Amino acid sequence: MSPKQLRLLLYVVLACSFTITPYLPGREARPVYSGLTAHEWGTFTSIAGSAGQAVEWSPLTGSTDLPGFVEHFRNTGFKLGLRGTVRMETPVLYFYDSREETVSVKVSFAKGVITEWYPHASRVEPAKNLFDRSLYQSHADGSITWDSVTLEPSLRSEFPRENRDNHYYAARLTSSTPLRVKTPAGDQQEKFLFYRGVSVFPVPLLAKLTPEDELLVENRSEEEIPNTILFERRGEKVGYRMGGAVQKETILEPPELSATIEDLGRDLEGMLVAQGLYQDEAHAMVETWRDSWFEEGSRLLYIVPAQMMHAVLPLSISPAPTQTVRVFVGRLEIVTLATEKAVERAFATQDKATLAKYSRFLEPILQAIIQKERNPARAKKLYENLNSFYNSEIAQNQRRN
Repeated sequence: MSPKQLRLLLYVVLACSFTITPYLPGREARPVYSGLTAHEWGTFTSIAGSAGQAVEWSPLTGSTDLPGFVEHFRNTGFKLGLRGTVRMETPVLYFYDSREETVSVKVSFAKGVITEWYPHASRVEPAKNLFDRSLYQSHADGSITWDSVTLEPSLRSEFPRENRDNHYYAARLTSSTPLRVKTPAGDQQEKFLFYRGVSVFPVPLLAKLTPEDELLVENRSEEEIPNTILFERRGEKVGYRMGGAVQKETILEPPELSATIEDLGRDLEGMLVAQGLYQDEAHAMVETWRDSWFEEGSRLLYIVPAQMMHAVLPLSISPAPTQTVRVFVGRLEIVTLATEKAVERAFATQDKATLAKYSRFLEPILQAIIQKERNPARAKKLYENLNSFYNSEIAQNQRRN
């Protein structure tokens, strides 16, 4: 081969080595993983009392918002009257694996109880003889165990779905590896492990309104709160303020109600991706909680510090993944003066549409109003409203069950 031919061959080899893949609009980046990978997201929901701390509450309203195939602790109505400071909502645990593999999973829940789950679990503790409606009395920490979960990358079966829309299904919109769990009634298939619960563990921050109508946020944990967002919605107007990380404390001014839900959704997804979630996981989480996070009222959204989350919700997977990412968003509902006025006006005018917007938070909102009321007659009327609400909702739940 002549020197000229050798140079020509070298040019060809180099050209092949540096081939550039053109950008194609609409093509999304796929997660890259080596070996077994586990990713999880979830929400801790609380409501702040007058001193800024998370107070005990129960929603006492509405039926379960989950599909009928999801399993429950005792029955669908048990959780509605279960009092606690934190409602752990829709943690989903995704797995990624390039080969078929069987894993065992256990999640413990400090000072709490697991109330819903899917697929079928091997064990849920404490036992179902728990009749206490408050979690403050001592009992063993809650836990849920799946002894044998088979990850099947090639699984293409239909996942269970009812003939109605439900935000549960948004969590399936990821590239996670499908899984299968054997049960006495047959195999159950899903894109994730799902569970929920209620607890009384102390949340990592306090949020208290100042006389200037600003929000004082105090970090009570030993580690930094990675990020915060103050959100408010009044009718069709929404606003939010990015608060950033909180080392000790910070003051957030009320947001201007000039934003859009789309802008907030994008910022939230970016915040979740920055914590380690894949883009499709972050999008699935925001879509799952779009109606709840962005509903009427005021609330502080924050990233739960990693060490605290692991202490409250220890996770064990065997064999151990090469990578585990867990991202939980805390939601602390804030009872502002605008919220109090809206609820008082709604009760006075029997405005059921407005009351429905605050539904599960009505008990602590009314309690906050009553604590500040100095007119005995008005306080009595508010108690009557609260009792009437209790009775109607309990009766409605009993009919459903």
